[in-house]
Amino acid sequence: MKKTILFFIPIFILTYATPSFPVEKYNLDDLYRIALRKSERIMLSEQELYIAERQKDKAISVLFPRISSFGEYKKYNEEKQKLTFLIQPSSASNWGLKIDRSFSLGGKEFFALRISRENIERAKYDLMGTKESILFSVASAYFEVLRAKEALEIARANVERLKKHRDAASARLRVGEVTKTALLRAEAELSSAKSEFVRAENNLKFAKAVLSRVAGIEGDYDVAESQLDTSIKELYPEMPDVRYFKELAFSKRPELKSMELQKIISDEQIKYTRGSYFPDLKLEAAYVRNETDPSTFTLIKEQIYGIVKIEFPLFEGGLRRAELMESFAKKRESELLYEDLKKNVGIEVEEAYLEIITLRETIKFLEDEVEFAKENYRAVSKQFEYGLADSVDVMDANTLLLTAEKNLSNAKYNYQLSLLKLRRATGTLLEMARIE
Repeated sequence: MKKTILFFIPIFILTYATPSFPVEKYNLDDLYRIALRKSERIMLSEQELYIAERQKDKAISVLFPRISSFGEYKKYNEEKQKLTFLIQPSSASNWGLKIDRSFSLGGKEFFALRISRENIERAKYDLMGTKESILFSVASAYFEVLRAKEALEIARANVERLKKHRDAASARLRVGEVTKTALLRAEAELSSAKSEFVRAENNLKFAKAVLSRVAGIEGDYDVAESQLDTSIKELYPEMPDVRYFKELAFSKRPELKSMELQKIISDEQIKYTRGSYFPDLKLEAAYVRNETDPSTFTLIKEQIYGIVKIEFPLFEGGLRRAELMESFAKKRESELLYEDLKKNVGIEVEEAYLEIITLRETIKFLEDEVEFAKENYRAVSKQFEYGLADSVDVMDANTLLLTAEKNLSNAKYNYQLSLLKLRRATGTLLEMARIE
């Protein structure tokens, strides 16, 4: 019996006494690094950049001559002779090397190379824009988790307050100081607070699930709060005028840089299309070795020749004109897209700027409101205990406190997010993020 017990003790310890591992905790910079490493959208942008680089390699390859080899073997059904001359051998073969190069006299190949180089730069700016977009999405989801955590704590504190009030109402009912309606009202408010607490728990779970998807986190985790106000104050001790941030956005926003390059590419595309109005020049040089069986004295065994060929289409059904008009239309389209994007960026900057100014002024008043609401609730609760206030007064004070706490929480995290929104709008989020 002892041996049996001793045998099961280690199993019991391993099964039920396994130490719990601490949950991984991430701050905002950790989430940035994870997202930049795991985001599929960033990987797609990196592939676009890789493709643009390979397109440049293709454009360069066209500038070099092409060297090719060839060979041919023929077997005839019979030899044919006319008098003493062999006119069809039993078999014939030839092989050789050829160098050829074809290019447009309008310089289309060089314009294509310029376009490919500009496309690489544009792909780099697109990658930067994608990274900034991902970072802002991560920050938004991160602050939603923090907001949900604080909302859960507010809901928990609300339940605790209402439990104390329910207990106080129950005690006063037993001594006949209040009617049963006061207790029923307290019970109803407590049930509503518990329901709100469950909703806050589920909101936190959903917010963490969204952050997991955006940042690429797996498993259970927690987040540590990151304060951004200090860094923004160090950068701007006195908040500059909104025009400063607009000019910053116009000079740094990667999407605008990309559209500027698209305008340049459109100009180069017009030059490329105009190259179709010039003839094509083809140069070719070859070495050919011929063999026949049986051999004849008239056979030229080795040939070396060169070819210069100019080709110009006289009629192609209006294709060149249509392509040129299309290039002009695309140039105009890129100019309009740039102007539209520039206006939208200006609105984004102004919206984020005004939101920062508004919330900076509002948060102080909301903090005062919370303090006043707490003092008010404590005072009304004491009055209720001594019969100087009824249950309705306590519920009103509690509602005022709950609303003030929620408003302050929302304003606090909206302010943190608005700081990042301004960085995103000005195109400085990626360079300001503390990413190693």
